Order: sequence, then structure tokens, then C-alpha cells
Amino acid sequence: MNGVERRRLKRLKNMHGRNYRIPSGMPLARKEYAPGAPNPKIAKFSVGNASNNYDYKLQLIAKARCQIRHNALEAARVAANKKLGKIGEDRYFLQVKVYPHVILRENKMIATAGADRLQEGMRKAYGKPIGLAARVDDGTTLMEVSVYANDLEAAKEAIKGAASKLPVKTSVNIIPLKAEAAQRAKT
Repeated sequence: MNGVERRRLKRLKNMHGRNYRIPSGMPLARKEYAPGAPNPKIAKFSVGNASNNYDYKLQLIAKARCQIRHNALEAARVAANKKLGKIGEDRYFLQVKVYPHVILRENKMIATAGADRLQEGMRKAYGKPIGLAARVDDGTTLMEVSVYANDLEAAKEAIKGAASKLPVKTSVNIIPLKAEAAQRAKT
């Protein structure tokens, strides 16, 4: 085995977030069967003022089937909240709409720099819990932001910043809330 092949194998053996992006197999979601499963890293699922008189609701929607790790969801929430914080804590309402239920497992291998051989290990090993993920389908709403009309541009920037933290292509839906209320009143 030459050096190029060894580096390629080492890259394949190291576990990264991209290894968990594609949902495959049955998900493990029962914590009683996975002792040591971590709690979700998402600090708050809803941030801001939960008033119901906002003008617009922006939805971040997944365009593909994917698995999103809990640290990616938290990073997206923090990025959006940081940009929305500039307009004022009482002028928006941010909600994370997905919950990371799926427990991710890893069968840890030894692949250190000084090793001349790589450990292959047992096939189809069960592994130990290392994190949590949310399985989402095409069209799933990941995050929602409600804002007033004059803060719409800041909300678009916040949603765009949050989308950059996620491992899936997304789209943004802008729903005018005042028009919906007027339509409901007519019927």
C-alpha cells in the first residue's frame, strides 16, 4: 500500500459530519436502548417575542431528503439570532421547527499518524452514540422567522445566514400574515 492509498483510507475512516448527511437504514430514536446518548445541543427552540401581530413569516424549507446534526441546527439558530438581534429582541420571533430525534452511532477505529497499518475492525458493528440528528424530507420547514414589514430585509439576511450552516440546499418562503388574516375575515 503506497502513501496515496493510505491517506485515502485514513480520510474514509475518519468520521465527519458529511458521513451522516444521507439517511440510511433504520433510525435509532429510543434513548433507553442507547445508553450514553447525548442531549440536543439546541439551547432554545424559540427566541424573541411570540406576538401574533407580525406582518411577514419567513420559512426556511429543505429542498432534499437529508439528516441534519444537532450542532448544525444550533449553528443555524445562532447565526440567524445574531443577525436578527440588531433589529431588537422584541421585533421578531424565531423558531426551530425540527427536533433531532435520531441517535447517531460510531464504531471508533484507530488510525493514528504513527500506525503503519489501519485497523479494519468488525463488519456491521453497532457503535456507541456520538450525537443526534433530525431526518428531514423534501419540503420540510426547518426554521421560521416572523417579523414586521420594515424588518423584512434583515430577516432575509438572517435566514440566508442560517441556510449557509445547514448541509442541505434550502429555499425561503415569504408569507404575508396580514393578507391571510384579511382573507380569513372575508370567508
